[in-house]
Formats: sequence, structure tokens, C-alpha cells
Amino acid sequence: MAAVDEDALRCDFAQVYHVLDYRRLPLRTAAVFAQGLPEDSRIMRRLSGARIGVDTALLARIADAAALLVWMNSKDGQSGANRPRSVLDMLLGADAQDKPRGFESPAAFGAAWASLTGGETNNVN
Repeated sequence: MAAVDEDALRCDFAQVYHVLDYRRLPLRTAAVFAQGLPEDSRIMRRLSGARIGVDTALLARIADAAALLVWMNSKDGQSGANRPRSVLDMLLGADAQDKPRGFESPAAFGAAWASLTGGETNNVN
């Protein structure tokens, strides 16, 4: 863990255990403390590749759902204009290509599928 991001590990030890210098701890104790760090700690997020914690992601998803409900009941929502940006996508840095797409017809889906799979058919009509 220290090799990946020692600053994150130091911050987590200070925040969780109030240990300012983890190197003064016996190695076994430091290892047990490191193993006991919560999954949303800085070093655990860094090791897992997560940009945000689970709590933050859930709160952002709730905010997105609320914004979508309000938007759907507005004039813009009725016409499909000015859809609100997703807070979760902004936090995760999600790209527009990562979003699901809709298709006007089964044939349009079939054409998109064929372009993605190199012409493989999917029997959609």
C-alpha cells in the first residue's frame, strides 16, 4: 500500500486511527491497521481504481433521479430538451460514449449492431 500512495496511507492512518507516523508502529500492527481500513478510505479507493466512494456515488445517483423526475414533469422534459447532466457521470468522468443509446426502430438497432460486430447479424426485425 505504501508503495502505491504513501501520502494516502498516511492520511488514512491519521484519520481512522489517529496515528501520525505509521512507521513507528510494529510491522504486524501496521499491517493489521492497513487491512482494517474502510473500503472508502483514500488508499482503498486508489488500489481499487475507484474515483469516488460508494456513499458519494449513491448520493449522486439519488440527486440524478430527483433531477430527472423534476425534469420529466417540466416543459423541457415533455419535449425531451435540456435533459439535466448527471452528477454521477460528472464525478466519475464518464464519457458520452459510455451512455446507453436509444434506437428509432429494430432495423436501426440491427445496423448499429452490425457496425459494432463487423457485420454479424442478430435477427432483429
